[in-house]
Amino acid sequence: MRIRTMLIIAALVAAALPLQVAAQQETRLTFWSWRVEDKWAYDEMIKVFESKNPGIRIEFTPFRATEYNTVLSTAMQAGRGPDIIHLRAYGGLEEYAAPGFLVSLDERVPELRNFSPSVLIGARSRRDGHLYGVPFATQTLVIFYNTKIFQRFNLKEPRAWDEFITVLRALKDRGVIPLANGAKEGWTLEIVMGVLAPNFYGGNDFFNKVMRGDTTFKDPRFTEALGKMLELRPYMPQGFMGVAYADMQQLFINEQAAMFVGGIWELGFFQKQNPNLQLDVMRGPAPRVDTVPLVSNFADGNYGINARTRYTDAAVKFIRFTATREFGQMFHDKLKQLSAVPGVQIKDPILKKVQRWDQHSTPYVMLVGFRWQAPTGSTLIQSALQGMLADRLTPAQVGDI
Repeated sequence: MRIRTMLIIAALVAAALPLQVAAQQETRLTFWSWRVEDKWAYDEMIKVFESKNPGIRIEFTPFRATEYNTVLSTAMQAGRGPDIIHLRAYGGLEEYAAPGFLVSLDERVPELRNFSPSVLIGARSRRDGHLYGVPFATQTLVIFYNTKIFQRFNLKEPRAWDEFITVLRALKDRGVIPLANGAKEGWTLEIVMGVLAPNFYGGNDFFNKVMRGDTTFKDPRFTEALGKMLELRPYMPQGFMGVAYADMQQLFINEQAAMFVGGIWELGFFQKQNPNLQLDVMRGPAPRVDTVPLVSNFADGNYGINARTRYTDAAVKFIRFTATREFGQMFHDKLKQLSAVPGVQIKDPILKKVQRWDQHSTPYVMLVGFRWQAPTGSTLIQSALQGMLADRLTPAQVGDI
């Protein structure tokens, strides 16, 4: 993978050279991202900006999500990164803010004063308190399910954990893959944990205590929550340890699997890939029917500016555009995601439902709380969860991270 990464960077140095070379009377900015699936939408939104700002051109270049961090980090350290950077949130932003690789946006983007303080946590550096990004979306972790398959077998959305297992068993008995999820890529297992575990480990109470140091990941509640994940293995695809993210997506899109545990960001992609797909979403089931389920949510990421760009003014114009209601509305309408921009009208009925669920939410624990150090909490938990699903670790041993 290292060789592949270096080849990618070498091939794209020319794309990043607008940091040094400009076409006559035209400023060309490079914009790197991990959102390969969304390139069509970004290209369309960029055209709107370009029509309002003659003389500025932006080239959007996405990379595989699993390679993006390495590609970007290598390029930035070499001084050859893009002008506009699609940044991860929280510790993912801190990685570039702390060494001085990013332009502070506090004064340059006054629109940020209108954003939710909770969303801005993911764009603010812990080192100096400055804002280095414009948040682009908020995300909630959910379970997608195929309503046509449920109707075919007269199945109802489960209200609690026992009912959830009963539905999974019924689907398997009828020859349907109950869950599309696999374990080849550890980050997808962290999402499964984020959907299912909070209702068993105690949500905000556990999160606040572990952040204060009043408990650890060896807390019996956390161990019990991880144990629930093991109950899913009989209902995952055959050979699930080798099933990758793209395989998971295709199993659900092609209606081979009835459910997909993931993030609400998948909604637009699923519907675009299969316009006939009939789907809905549910929350991770609570232990009992009389308990309102929690959802994990987080600020997804930010748009930032490379401190080494020669075109700061042009880059700021674009970054301010991403903070406008116009951009946020386009983002929602095209990608069917919850924009972080204040005042955006939520039109999609599924997203309206998810927005209501967010009123009873808890932070996505490792992303929000433990991605500020190296190795990150996410890196550790992802590897440990793979070990647990493969029977190399027990749930209690996972807590030793």
